[in-house]
Amino acid sequence: MHPPLVLLDVDGVLNALDGGGVAGRERGVFRGYTLSWDPTVTRRLADWHASGRIELQWLTTWVHHADELLADPMGLPRGLRVHERADGEGPTGFTTSLAGAPNWWKLVAAQAVVAEQPGRRTVWIDDDLAMQAEDTAAWLAGNPDVLVVAPVLETGLTHAQLDDVEAWLSAG
Repeated sequence: MHPPLVLLDVDGVLNALDGGGVAGRERGVFRGYTLSWDPTVTRRLADWHASGRIELQWLTTWVHHADELLADPMGLPRGLRVHERADGEGPTGFTTSLAGAPNWWKLVAAQAVVAEQPGRRTVWIDDDLAMQAEDTAAWLAGNPDVLVVAPVLETGLTHAQLDDVEAWLSAG
């Protein structure tokens, strides 16, 4: 049996668009973009993955660059599965959101991942989910084994949200 899966975005989730003024956050420049992340959040995710509590996978416009450029500095494991656009097109930009576009590629990818292993508990963390609520609602209604978490773009993923994820995982 596989552990629960966590589909992880970068921008607005790990990378908070906070202007760089928040204490305790790490900062780095990758491919010309300045990223700001909470190392205690990424450590918690990495610990869950390392313990077998969850399996982390990337679902981000950074695609393979998340593994190649961001994993080590953020303290996340390398070699995670990376999900790409099903249509073979590359992302329009590393920090460009494709939310609001017809057939949002991340929703299509998440649906495919869940269909691969029906019944596997899956957590999808993406700030764009708030903007995609209408598009995802029907799918989520038919998939009680999927939890979505939509961090606020300016703050990113928080420990309170991870506490909610942990409670959901423990309840299953």
